[in-house]
Amino acid sequence: MSSRAAPRICVLKGGLSVEREVSLSSGHECAKALRVAGFEVIELDARGDVAQRLIEIAPDVVFNALHGRFGEDGCVQGILEWLRIPYTHSGVLASALAMDKARAKTAYVSAGLPVANSHIATKAEVMAAHVLPPPYVVKPNNEGSSVGVYLVQEGANTPPHLSDDMPAEVMVEAFAPGRELTTTVLGDRALTVTDILTDGWYDYDAKYKPGGSRHVLPADIPTDIFDACLDYALRAHNVLGCQGISRTDFRWDESKGLDGLILLETNTQPGMTPTSLVPEQAAHSGIAFVDLCRLLVEDASCDR
Repeated sequence: MSSRAAPRICVLKGGLSVEREVSLSSGHECAKALRVAGFEVIELDARGDVAQRLIEIAPDVVFNALHGRFGEDGCVQGILEWLRIPYTHSGVLASALAMDKARAKTAYVSAGLPVANSHIATKAEVMAAHVLPPPYVVKPNNEGSSVGVYLVQEGANTPPHLSDDMPAEVMVEAFAPGRELTTTVLGDRALTVTDILTDGWYDYDAKYKPGGSRHVLPADIPTDIFDACLDYALRAHNVLGCQGISRTDFRWDESKGLDGLILLETNTQPGMTPTSLVPEQAAHSGIAFVDLCRLLVEDASCDR
């Protein structure tokens, strides 16, 4: 930290990904909390001139509130390493690994974690014929927040027609039925488990629009499933090399017991909006939002 009366924190938000609007909300909330915590805070919309702007701002720490590509995949982390500015959340390698769903699954399997069967296929292949027997899910391999997710229902006669903005290669994953569960890891501690209830698919609107989903916290599930979520989330955090905070999502088919628990993905830049899961879990664990943001700043470093 510098000798300033109050450490200067630059909150990176917005950015260039399809999750820009969510990031703007996350960044706004985190900046407010950090000001309450006593920091000098500058908010920066991370556009193409982000490196030059950071040099001008000269922050003591960057609080990374970006989501999606360029902010969550190791790109901005590489810039921060080059500039030697301490930053929050995961480093270059963990960010890139977690963002690439196929490579993250390889890491999960190496740690003995359960995942759904999946393949990487071209967009053309997916639209030409069923790559997997329905039901299955088609999603970008390197985006998050349920952006561009297609659910092909059981009995579907034709493959999905993917939108023009879907990437040339996508992940096709066997649909994991059941309840939507999630667990936050902060440092070396898995906090708790949330059961996410929706009227349908847990898509972008269900995640981020008020009333889009209902969160049962702590999840009313058997103890062995609850404990497995905590264990799997911490193991996923560690095998990917995450730092600071992460959130791991699961599906649980209760008819199969523990065998029905499937790890979907780990988010290294989880949402920090008013409807987000991580602040809820932190509060349930006795960590106020201001303290959560302060803890992440205190954990910031280079060489993550």
